Amino acid sequence: MGDVVSSHLDEGRREMITARTRDVMKQFGDVYEQQYAVALFNSVRYEIEGGGGTQSQLLHRKDPLAGRSIFSGSLFQYLEENRKWRNRFVSVPNSYNIDLYESKTAHERGLHPKVTINCAGYKALGSMEEYMELINNSLPGIKAKVGNHPFIKCATQFPLILWHPYARHHYFCVMTEKEHKKWHAVLQDCVRHSNNAGLSEDCTVQTPAFTDSVRLHRQAKGHYGTWDMMCGEPPQILANLVMETLHPELRNVIGPRLKGKLQQRQRNWMLISDAVYKQVLSQTTGQYEALVEACEAQKAPLDARLRTDMDQIITSKEHVNSKIRALVLPKAEQLLRTSVQPYISSILEALMEPTSRGFSEVRDVFFRELVEISKNSINGGGKEKLGEQMERLSMLAFHPVKMQSCYEKVEELNLEGLQQRFDVSNPSVFISRAQILMREQMDNAVYTFEQLLNQSLEAQGEENMVKTIQRCQDRVLKKYDYDSSTVRKKFFREALLQIIIPYMLQQLSPSCSPELPRFKELIFEDFSRFLLVENMFEEVVLQSVTKDIMMAVKEAAVQRRHNLYRDSIILTNSDPNLHLLGETPGVDWAAKFGGEEPDGSVEAEDRGSGRRRKQVVSMIQLDGVPLPYESCLEVPGVELIPEEDAEACKEEDQEDEEEEELGQPAEPKSPDSVNEIRDLINPVVEVVLPVTEEEKSDVTNGTEHASGTIVMEDGVQEEVTHVTTVVDDRPRTSPRDKMSPQMILKQLVGSKKQEADKEEAAIKNAIEEIEIAVREDERVAEEPAAESDGESSPPPVPDSRSRDDSGFQSPTNEGPDDGEPQPITNGLNRDDKVVDPAEVEVILA
Repeated sequence: MGDVVSSHLDEGRREMITARTRDVMKQFGDVYEQQYAVALFNSVRYEIEGGGGTQSQLLHRKDPLAGRSIFSGSLFQYLEENRKWRNRFVSVPNSYNIDLYESKTAHERGLHPKVTINCAGYKALGSMEEYMELINNSLPGIKAKVGNHPFIKCATQFPLILWHPYARHHYFCVMTEKEHKKWHAVLQDCVRHSNNAGLSEDCTVQTPAFTDSVRLHRQAKGHYGTWDMMCGEPPQILANLVMETLHPELRNVIGPRLKGKLQQRQRNWMLISDAVYKQVLSQTTGQYEALVEACEAQKAPLDARLRTDMDQIITSKEHVNSKIRALVLPKAEQLLRTSVQPYISSILEALMEPTSRGFSEVRDVFFRELVEISKNSINGGGKEKLGEQMERLSMLAFHPVKMQSCYEKVEELNLEGLQQRFDVSNPSVFISRAQILMREQMDNAVYTFEQLLNQSLEAQGEENMVKTIQRCQDRVLKKYDYDSSTVRKKFFREALLQIIIPYMLQQLSPSCSPELPRFKELIFEDFSRFLLVENMFEEVVLQSVTKDIMMAVKEAAVQRRHNLYRDSIILTNSDPNLHLLGETPGVDWAAKFGGEEPDGSVEAEDRGSGRRRKQVVSMIQLDGVPLPYESCLEVPGVELIPEEDAEACKEEDQEDEEEEELGQPAEPKSPDSVNEIRDLINPVVEVVLPVTEEEKSDVTNGTEHASGTIVMEDGVQEEVTHVTTVVDDRPRTSPRDKMSPQMILKQLVGSKKQEADKEEAAIKNAIEEIEIAVREDERVAEEPAAESDGESSPPPVPDSRSRDDSGFQSPTNEGPDDGEPQPITNGLNRDDKVVDPAEVEVILA
């Protein structure tokens, strides 16, 4: 691996990469310094003039994941170093980074993870088909065949892949479909959070300065429209900005020189691309930190100047704006009428339909959780159960599995037909933003319900709990409907602007940009850092289209489409005391009601601090099967990987039967399903077995018996006993406890065959004795009667000799006192059934 990277990334090429990164950062830095001053001016002006949007009805908590971890569990990871699958214990803390440990013990001891993955920019894939579709386009001029195999072979049929256009890919797999669904939802949530976590809206200067600088830098290169790699921390975004132009150049130069099969070339190119991305990222991280530090050092004097000359700066800006508006507005209105207005309604409808379904699903999920809590109160579940349910409810918004149905509704968003016209490369930007807003609204609703319920319980007590829950539920749902409408309308307006404004700028820039430099003469030199003609040009274009966008959204609200509220409906003062509860800390329901932690909410230790973190998502655990593979092992053998090929299992069974008929012992088979694995691991075995005398006398080992009958494959009914073996603390010596139900049943069938063989031999012996007795009787009947001591000998046996039910003739005429002949029973009691020869033939067959 290292040889491939070093051979194609020699010292000269690495220096070229360093120089290219330095040039891009230099261009970006110049734009950022200008936009930083503009953003500072807008922030101070907003602070002085005030203003704001509609007040939220729901409460908002600042740090909902404090003291929490998201998920942890075991899965298999593919290692590029030795090309093997290894078991890893994975922990997802509240930072949404993925920490991989060698074992669960290493995590509990507080050791550093072997690998930490920041998911920004990744895609979480759930199948090899999705991965192959992306990887086959990685090299230029190469068309992969249909059904082409990847360069890795997944150990199970449930793969999980983290794909990145530049960085290394990560391959995982799990053993069951249940694990696959949960892990896929968790990985998608990690990607979603990491993409959105880098640029905080609370940073009113740095965040707008950075986003405007990236947008202007890309527009200078001719890239208008949305950008799906605007994700992660600022250094990651800058690395993506560098790789946007550098990556294709290196691929065109290095790609044709790669040797080997297609799969090997794809693997080598991924490793080379990852090495380049790491080099660029390390460089952008250091240079961006130096750039921010330099701008922050100038913030204090710039702020003082702004507050002193704010009125004059605003007057100067309005004067220049009027001049630019006279130049740009006629052209913008013409473009708006011909190329934008006809499409606004269709774009809005494409955005509203899936987004509104997603927010409606959020409401339904929240309502269902409250119904479960009410059912618990009606059925007398008690305080402990209520505490557990409220603990689960408090983290509902951050439970990726429960929120998955909401996210899937928005993923149906499709802008096909509009992407080429308005240069929308991918709707994932809008999908991700809508999902983040949905999660925020869910958490706001949950937090508001918690505060209202806690306030009601403290004021009214715990009597009439169901009515109290119902009243709080109705209040919260009403507030959610209002806030959901407000958030969605804002989202629609922003999305329309993000789609339309880049298109209009691209169309107007060729004719308007050459005229802009002459307006710089109208700006005083002292104000030139805060007033840029490029920004004012964009503001004029924005103002020209804002009215049409506002009217389109307002019309949708007036028509009550998708449950949108009109702007005239204001609930600001509907609950004036509610926001006072927002200052109170969150409620610890488990401590309040004395309940235990919810099932599966395993606590994870915070590395380095020794604190215990509550886990949002429950551990993945099959019924009766403990979490396996705690140590660092290779991928498990066949006996631990479920097989789904039923035909192969039938062929193996037929081979075993043929070997048994030939007298060869069949090789023991591995369990071919998760249920069989569970049967091997589960300590409680419940099967139907015949009971021996030893087992009947064994009353101290915790064994229970229940009489019954079973019908074997040969049709013979046997008396059996239902045996339930309960394992106690003492060591068990019976070998049957170590056997699976399949092995026990196999042994049972074998014992029945042995019993049939014994009965067959006994019957043959009885027949031979009968034949000897018959011949002896015939010989005696032919001899003359002889007298002995004056008594006559017994009369000869007549031909119509009595027979038993089995058809066997009595071998002698001697019997009990009643003189009736008795059948031979071969040692069986009188009441036992004698085996018929016809049944013997059936058994032998």
